[in-house]
Amino acid sequence: MEALLYLEDGTVITGKGFGYKTTGVGELVFNTGMTGYQKTLTDPSYMGQIITMTYPLIGNYGISKEDNESDKIYAFGLVAKDICFTPSNSNCVMNMDQWLKDMKVPGIWKVDTRKITRKIRKEGTIKCVISNEGITVSEAQELCKETDLRSDYMKDAATKEKKVIAAPPGMAVKKVAVLDFGVKKSILNGLHQRGCELHIFPYGTGAEEIMSIHPEGIFLTNGPGDPEAATEAIAVTKEIMGVVPTFGICMGHQILALAAGGKTYKLKYGHRGANHGVYDKDTNRSYITSQNHGYAVDSNSIILKGMEVTHINLNDGTVEGMKHRNLPIFSVQYHPEASPGPNDNQYLFDKFMNMMKGGVL
Repeated sequence: MEALLYLEDGTVITGKGFGYKTTGVGELVFNTGMTGYQKTLTDPSYMGQIITMTYPLIGNYGISKEDNESDKIYAFGLVAKDICFTPSNSNCVMNMDQWLKDMKVPGIWKVDTRKITRKIRKEGTIKCVISNEGITVSEAQELCKETDLRSDYMKDAATKEKKVIAAPPGMAVKKVAVLDFGVKKSILNGLHQRGCELHIFPYGTGAEEIMSIHPEGIFLTNGPGDPEAATEAIAVTKEIMGVVPTFGICMGHQILALAAGGKTYKLKYGHRGANHGVYDKDTNRSYITSQNHGYAVDSNSIILKGMEVTHINLNDGTVEGMKHRNLPIFSVQYHPEASPGPNDNQYLFDKFMNMMKGGVL
């Protein structure tokens, strides 16, 4: 079937359709990961986005039961140069085409993904219509014009009711309050396998309810959208930050900065992939990191708010981590759980555990 991408600036890209026959509107972005497409598409942080994969062949190892980061695909669409319809993998249960059909997500392939990526790098992320159900260019243009992209997807990506994950048996238990903005399974696993009893709270839960469980640590998760739109989460974080050791990842990192009185801003085309270099001032080492974010913390805005920058992106110098000078608070912009991506940064989960045991930041 024929398919098209219609970009807000009037650019029309045609190709072949696959997956579920439908039309969607979202922010067109690119991801540089060579593997991990299943984890990427099921990451709630991609809610509202249409992902262009820069690696030329997608789907060659199929879809497995083990590689989901959530219960569904959160991305609004997939763009690829070539799709493998006959994957080879002992864990494969279906191919990419069938999976997208089951998840009701549209895809387009046989397009020049390098050209799309170069356009995004030059002009920035852009509103886009993806359709593989035969709509006309004029229909796509009208849909693009009349659809406003949301900034508060974190409210939908978070759990709708409180959940508790008991710590693994036989381990020393640390009770952690998790403020959910759209958390990945692998991030929760990073805490759970180290002996944490996780109390996962829905977006908008009040400070009194969160602290009523008497947590030994507070964790702010990843999630989609503009952090400044998470006004309720920022207000709650102001009340509870620093009472006990506090750790934030990605969206959680940004919300901690805003709660401290800092500012965030939108990046031109974001950081999405599994190969981003980051320098850690505390360890005096550089790491390869997995990332997925479209916003960053303004370094100047947090310096006079009790925070200091601890990690720097080696490509563009943006803030990748921070800590409080006096309180047990730290955060990183990237994804240390490494799903997909390198395992270089698992030490950050150990750092959080050490803080809950009375160690210094």
